Amino acid sequence: MSNLSAERSRQALTEHTRRLAEAAGAAEPDAPVPTCPGWTVADLVAHVGQTQHWVADIVEHRIADPSQLPTEMAEVPTDASAWPAWLVDGGARVVAAFDDAALVEPVFNAAGDDRTGGVFWLQSQLNEAVIHGYDAAAAAVGDIAVDFDIDADVAAELITNHLAMLTSPTWAALRPESAMAVGGAGESLHWHADDLDASGEWLIERGTDGATWQPGHGTADATVRGPAGVLLLILTRRLPLSAVSPDVVRLDGDAELVGHWVANTAHIAD
Repeated sequence: MSNLSAERSRQALTEHTRRLAEAAGAAEPDAPVPTCPGWTVADLVAHVGQTQHWVADIVEHRIADPSQLPTEMAEVPTDASAWPAWLVDGGARVVAAFDDAALVEPVFNAAGDDRTGGVFWLQSQLNEAVIHGYDAAAAAVGDIAVDFDIDADVAAELITNHLAMLTSPTWAALRPESAMAVGGAGESLHWHADDLDASGEWLIERGTDGATWQPGHGTADATVRGPAGVLLLILTRRLPLSAVSPDVVRLDGDAELVGHWVANTAHIAD
C-alpha cells in the first residue's frame, strides 16, 4: 500500500521536517495556527516533536505489543529559539529508525490494517511532517493562503495513507461517528490527481457497511480533479475547496457528496 520507495519517503520526511522547523521558527510561539483551531505554534511544536521521539522509540525497539508502548514523552525545550533544531534532530532520529529492516520486522501497527508496522509509522510520520508543515507555514503568515509546494508523488502517498486510515479497523473503533457518516447507499467519489499517471487516482464507494476505496479510475457520482498536493490539502481540511480556483481544481457531479465526505473524515489537529 505504498508507491514511494523507502529511500524516497525518508528523503521527503527529512525535507518536510526541515521546512516545518523553519516555519515554526519564523512564527511567534503563541501565534494561532489557522488550520488547527485552538492550537498555537507552541502546541504544534510540542505535538510534532514529541510524536517524533515517541515513534522513534517504538521503531528502534521493534515494539510489537501495544501494552509495551512508551508512556513518557520527550521534553520540549523551554527556549523557543531551540525549537527548530529540536525538531530537525527529532526528524533525523525518526528517519534513522526507519532502516530497511524496520519496514519488514514486527512492529505495532496502530491502524490495525495489513501494512507492516514500519510502513505504517513511516507513512504516518511523513504525513505529520507535510500536513503540520503546512500548518506551521500558515501560522507564520497568519493565513491559510500560503505558498506551499508538495511534490506530486509525496502527496499521492499521503492521500493513499489518508484513505487507508479512514477505512482501517482502528478508525472504525476510535472514530465510529466518522466511520458511520461516510457509509451510504453506494454513492461514489473519484479523486484524480492530474499531475500524475494512474498512480494518482482513487475511487471511493460509500457502502451500507461503511466506505471502501481502491486505486484507479472509474465513473463516480462526483469527481474532483487537480494537482495531487492541492487534493491532499482539501482532503485533510487544510484548504477549503471553495478557496481554490476552478482553474486549479475542478469538481464534476455532486458537490454536496464531496462536501459531506470532507466534513466527516479529516481530523483537524491530529
